[in-house]
Amino acid sequence: MKSSLLILLVSFLLASLLAAQTPSDPRITQWRVESSVHYARIFPTEAARAAGASVTTWSRGQGIQPLPTYAGVQQVSYSDAWVYVRSSGLGYHVMGPWYLNAARTQLFPNYPANTGVLYRIPRSPVAATTPVLTGGGPIGLFVDGVALFDNRDTFSYSAANKSDAEPVNGLRGDGVWNRDAYINEGVTFDAAFAHQAGSTYHYHANTPALRHLLDDHVEYLAATGTYVESTDAPTRHSPILAWAADGYPLYGPYGYASATDATSGVRRMISGYVKRDGTVGTTALATTGRTTLPAWAARAQGRSASLDAALHGPTVDATYVLGRYLEDYDYLGDLGRTQGVDFDLDASNGRFCVTPEFPQGTYAYFTSIEINGTPRFPYNLGRWFHGTPAGGSVTAIAETVREYVRGGQARLIVVKAELAASGVTLSWTSVEGGTYAIATSGDGVTFTTLAESLPSGGGTTNFATVTRAAYYRVTLTAVASFDTDGTGGLTGVGGQGTAQAAQVGSSGTVRLVNLSTRVQVGGAAGSPIAGFVIEGTGIQRVLVRAVGPTLATFAVPGTLSDPQLALYSGGTVVASNDDWSASGGGTALAATFTSAGAFALPTGSKDAALVAELTPGAYTAVVSGAAGATGMALVELYVLP
Repeated sequence: MKSSLLILLVSFLLASLLAAQTPSDPRITQWRVESSVHYARIFPTEAARAAGASVTTWSRGQGIQPLPTYAGVQQVSYSDAWVYVRSSGLGYHVMGPWYLNAARTQLFPNYPANTGVLYRIPRSPVAATTPVLTGGGPIGLFVDGVALFDNRDTFSYSAANKSDAEPVNGLRGDGVWNRDAYINEGVTFDAAFAHQAGSTYHYHANTPALRHLLDDHVEYLAATGTYVESTDAPTRHSPILAWAADGYPLYGPYGYASATDATSGVRRMISGYVKRDGTVGTTALATTGRTTLPAWAARAQGRSASLDAALHGPTVDATYVLGRYLEDYDYLGDLGRTQGVDFDLDASNGRFCVTPEFPQGTYAYFTSIEINGTPRFPYNLGRWFHGTPAGGSVTAIAETVREYVRGGQARLIVVKAELAASGVTLSWTSVEGGTYAIATSGDGVTFTTLAESLPSGGGTTNFATVTRAAYYRVTLTAVASFDTDGTGGLTGVGGQGTAQAAQVGSSGTVRLVNLSTRVQVGGAAGSPIAGFVIEGTGIQRVLVRAVGPTLATFAVPGTLSDPQLALYSGGTVVASNDDWSASGGGTALAATFTSAGAFALPTGSKDAALVAELTPGAYTAVVSGAAGATGMALVELYVLP
């Protein structure tokens, strides 16, 4: 009876290799790029929204977008210390419309536009020893590449003028009674609870459109173009919505009931802030007037809680409603209540807890909402960062980084080839405005053009052909003109993806014949190990390859110049190879490559390959670089008949 391959387990000896090849840091991996292959779109007016007539170019005020641009995150790169994110700053959902009044008759003065964001966050956040206040402008970045603003609208009450400072009156305000952005500007928000400062699109509070995209307990009502909180009980921990400038995550509103117990169920997190309405020990501002600050605000402003008359705020009435200002709220922790018992979140609107992405625990902020999804103070972050906000916008990347993922027009092309009765159906990840060519090959090296000038079908393009081949390659040949800000100079044109169409036997059954992984070899990465187990009886033939220099023909950078391959059974070397065609067996190996469905290796290349006949047992394939060479290699295992 013939042996069979039971399992392939690829592992890496060094943690540094794992981090380099498949980053596990959520600060690197938790960015939404799938939707970036579509143009950013807005509804310029309510009539356009009702008609479903979104546009990809627009101009109003500071929001000028003469060319289409791709939405959201365009590239994520990282170093040991930082994660860098490039973005257009525009949401994946259709944005807008925006108005100045509840009747929606006065258009907001600005549309958003591509802001060419380059934002970085620290990979190793540090809790601040001296609290740092959140500032104006972006204080973090949402995972869709949209800016996170704090809970203020940057205006405050002017006691001398008995009026709020506003853009139209030229007042500065006292900086004592600071206006709440959601309460004072909410009328200008679109359905995603966002608007723009100048051309910078941003969120101040709950982000229902992004949460809907991330499947975070939000439903979309197509008839009205609005979002509502699901009435079902939450069953999953909220996803990461954003990263603050201090490197700590911002989650949606649902966390584990017990902060450090992932089995405790999921519920809505309760803010520690309450209105100063006279309940639960708060000051009744409607009775006393705005003559004192809550303790947290006194600390933030560096002044006494008892205010001089010249700094008193306006009387609570229908115009200056309770909640109009940040200082209309008390923090329960200052009133003798206990976090974790009476409420969940601290003064920064976060807590230390376990999460799906951080099972060992992390400090995390949470979006605050009422049970129906209405934003609740302090919304995302409180008035302080928990950590040191070392991150923020930068003009350039001034260090060596590794790219994790590309978005937009440069996103990786992934091709799928499926055999059908009439031929082959191809599908691939595509970009709006892109044009593609398809080529076929029998050996994975020499390709012949099958089709050209194929327009994109959106995020995925399909193509059916009667031509059957071993390999299909899809190439992005052109992209329609677009606004390149935020792309980091990536064109995407010339990017390729290749799929192999497995031959199906007459019985209609298939079997696993190949497993592979691309790895970094040498230096801090060491020598990667691919382990596999053979079970059963008899002999199993396998082909093992370590491809280095030939990877360069597939546009892989930094390839290993001279890989060496050794196959071990325990501590015994059972086969080895350096330079696959140099030992005189190259012709036979080349034929084996073809029969196994492996792409050809050029004769004389420094790639390594070997065929071994193995009895049942555990084996490991070890790859190293000759003379200490370092670089990228493809480790492959083929099961031979």
